[in-house]
Amino acid sequence: MRLKTILIYTLIALLLVNCKSKKRVTTSKKQKKQIEVVSKNNLPKEEKETVFTPTKPPKNASYQEIVTNYITNYKNIAMQEMVDFGIPASITLAQGILESGAGRGKLTLKSNNHFGIKCHTGWKGERVYHDDDKRQECFRKYKDPRNSFKDHSLFLANRSRYKNLFNLNKSDYKGWAKGLRKAGYATDPKYPQKLISIIERYKLYKYDKQVLGEKYIQNQENKASKTYTVKKGDTLYSISKRYNISVDELKRINNLPDNTISIGQKLKIQ
Repeated sequence: MRLKTILIYTLIALLLVNCKSKKRVTTSKKQKKQIEVVSKNNLPKEEKETVFTPTKPPKNASYQEIVTNYITNYKNIAMQEMVDFGIPASITLAQGILESGAGRGKLTLKSNNHFGIKCHTGWKGERVYHDDDKRQECFRKYKDPRNSFKDHSLFLANRSRYKNLFNLNKSDYKGWAKGLRKAGYATDPKYPQKLISIIERYKLYKYDKQVLGEKYIQNQENKASKTYTVKKGDTLYSISKRYNISVDELKRINNLPDNTISIGQKLKIQ
């Protein structure tokens, strides 16, 4: 009888232990499920699109170095605009260089506006005021310089006076330069020549070729070097300013060990 009682108590004890164990497992599963739901509700938001930050030229850089730096910063943007709208990348880059002072103009520095686009009716974005044809005119301001390039493309594509330009060959940068002046984009009679000069000096047409899938062959370009005969009073610095080339570049292409030059000496001007 005593043995029977002991067995009954042992069975009851085992049943109680088993029930508690199941309860713990159930509670553990509930807690785990709850944690998973909370973690899904607290997922981080998608990262905002980063603002394009151009690199700056080195201090005391020559104008040529400043322009080269500008081209490096914006060539891909200009090529993408050419793909999207059909405006030659060379024209976009040349206009940006000319109108923004290669990114150093006051308006560009305070507004990321590379093409001097004014507010016009319907503009709802940020704005700055800058002296132009009149005092304190309203100009568009951009957080990201890429939006300035986009607005430039839209400005040309959406105005009927520029529609004939889009009938030109996409590699015809000369036609575009002359057509912009004729359509009233600029009042400067030398505007086309200025654009063409920038394009040819910095070989910006190679980016048009790249977009159009044409092979750009460096060796086919006219690589003839100009020469300059040193006159009385000349210095490497004065010559570099005259031809818009750095002193270091002059020394490099002429294999000069120092800044010494002599009257009658012929210098290569690349």
